[in-house]
Amino acid sequence: MSSKFSNDVVVIGGGGHVGLPLAIALADRGSKVVVYDVSERAVEGILAGRMPFSEPGAEPVLQKVLADGMFSASTDASVVATAENVVVVIGTPVDEHLNPDPNAIPKALETCMPFFSDEQLLILRSTVYPGVTALVERRLREAGLSTEVAFCPERIAEHKAMEELFTLPQIVSSRTETGRARASALFSTLTDQIVDLEPEEAELAKLFTNTWRYIKFAAANQFYMMANDRGLDFEKIRKGLTHDYPRAKDLPGPGFAAGPCLFKDTMQLAAFSDNKFALGHSAMQVNEGLPLYIVTQLEKRFDLENLTVGILGMSFKAGSDDIRSSLSYKLRRVLKFRAKAVIGTDPYVTEETDDTLLPLDAVLEKADILIVATPHSEYKGLVTDKPVADVWNLLGQGVVI
Repeated sequence: MSSKFSNDVVVIGGGGHVGLPLAIALADRGSKVVVYDVSERAVEGILAGRMPFSEPGAEPVLQKVLADGMFSASTDASVVATAENVVVVIGTPVDEHLNPDPNAIPKALETCMPFFSDEQLLILRSTVYPGVTALVERRLREAGLSTEVAFCPERIAEHKAMEELFTLPQIVSSRTETGRARASALFSTLTDQIVDLEPEEAELAKLFTNTWRYIKFAAANQFYMMANDRGLDFEKIRKGLTHDYPRAKDLPGPGFAAGPCLFKDTMQLAAFSDNKFALGHSAMQVNEGLPLYIVTQLEKRFDLENLTVGILGMSFKAGSDDIRSSLSYKLRRVLKFRAKAVIGTDPYVTEETDDTLLPLDAVLEKADILIVATPHSEYKGLVTDKPVADVWNLLGQGVVI
């Protein structure tokens, strides 16, 4: 660390699911880290040693690095000036028309621009629209700064951050050899495997990764619908075709493909290809259409308009409290129109903006039909005499609706 800086790393937007685990991990591996986040509530909790969201294994490490004096957090943008490495955890958003905003990151950085210096390395960490790295470089040059820029995309799965930050290879890209070397040196404190790419290659590599997963889930969901429409159990078919057959082992089971990344990144790639990405758009139609498909199938069997439907799970993935882009909420909106009533429960989600979630026992008692929307382990072994739509096959009874 240069004598000019009192911190090794500042993480802009570091109070969230991507930035905070990274900041904690870097601090635990010897970097002096400060988190900058505009959320006073998040910063207060972090400084008290509390994680603002569920991430297994993170909170004890947070408390340790705080006690060691290797970690701090602030809502004051001026802390950006104190660190040699500036990690930006701000992604490219997609608007209501599914158009990405490439200027979102440069705009967000304007608040911090007065605190940047030539000696710093600016590392873009979240998924960005192709060309955003170059755009950030131009904005810095227009501001008279020669700050080096690197794009080093995060590759972790939520709830596995404190494992995968240390085990997965890290993609590192920069326009200059010194920028790449500096970024590699930082991330080498976490992992032994560094993969060198050019910035534009790295931007596409990140988008390709998430889109490939989204397409695989869409294929599984489409196969499920095909089998289900013929009264056949897709899970039984899937187990049969994947049994000791390596070329099919990556076929996932059906279920809601949601969360803050997969859908958004697929739409970014579609925009990048001038909306000629038919495969991506088809995957979106399949995955986003699954909640409606489930409700339509239930309507064929039951008098939904006179029944109460209970949704089991509101977060976007099992074992998580993260509701961002969760299809459980799309399912609930559809059911509010088609069913007599809809109620929900989740063992991890505690905050609701509109509907109040009920305890599981209350949902099991009040609902006429149940839908397993999120495959939380708490629902395994569930005993009920109510009809259950279980597209995940969490209860092990097949996935025919």
